[in-house]
Amino acid sequence: MRIELATAPGDPQRPNEDYASVALPASGHGGALVLLDGVTPPPDGDNGCTHGVPWFTARLGGALLELSGSRRETSLADCLSAAIERTTDTHAQTCEISHALTPQATVVAARWDAERVEYLVLSDSVLLIEAPDGAVTPVLDDRIDRLRAAGRRLAPLRNVEGGFFTAAADPAVAARAVTGSLPRASVRTLAALTDGATRWVEVFDEGDWTQLTALLRKEGPQALIDRVRAAEDANPEAAGGPHGKAHDDAAVILAEL
Repeated sequence: MRIELATAPGDPQRPNEDYASVALPASGHGGALVLLDGVTPPPDGDNGCTHGVPWFTARLGGALLELSGSRRETSLADCLSAAIERTTDTHAQTCEISHALTPQATVVAARWDAERVEYLVLSDSVLLIEAPDGAVTPVLDDRIDRLRAAGRRLAPLRNVEGGFFTAAADPAVAARAVTGSLPRASVRTLAALTDGATRWVEVFDEGDWTQLTALLRKEGPQALIDRVRAAEDANPEAAGGPHGKAHDDAAVILAEL
């Protein structure tokens, strides 16, 4: 088994709001990965929380990783629900958790053992699943893309019916995630990426998901992030608009099973 991960802030002067981690059992069989992309609040905007987004992603990501690894009989959606509840309880007495901009994050989680691979994706981070024959399937929660294609303004549609969903303070949002499972024998590689890393495909059109997976397998996650940074510097107009930042936090987990 090969496990590699890398993450880098979009701005070295600001905390990285992404979270990436992997848990492997002492037995050496199976494992779990969790990747979160914290949602940056508007500049000088109040989100009702005294702790901030990096604190939230660290708490939520750590709770989800622990639950995914220790509660093998519990679905990933239920693990996410419990992790949100645990995190919310941690700051409900000090922060305005009902605030529309309360700290929140996209989520990718995957878990595997000798028999199967389970996965969960919520919002616009991506999980790539490579089969033994090299075919790559992206697991996407495409609600944001569909809303943009329809010309909808996203801000009022966060965590509301008919909109899109992120992990914030309400455990019930876990039921909105894209979930599934596959036979373990049908999966060779898993790759989880925040949208700061998927820019290589989605913004700069440097290749497709299959080529991105091949790049990760050959050169590793840091090489992909380095290539994204080079593309951002070479084409700042594409990187910065209409929906993005000139440089975004990026995180990648590669697991060759």
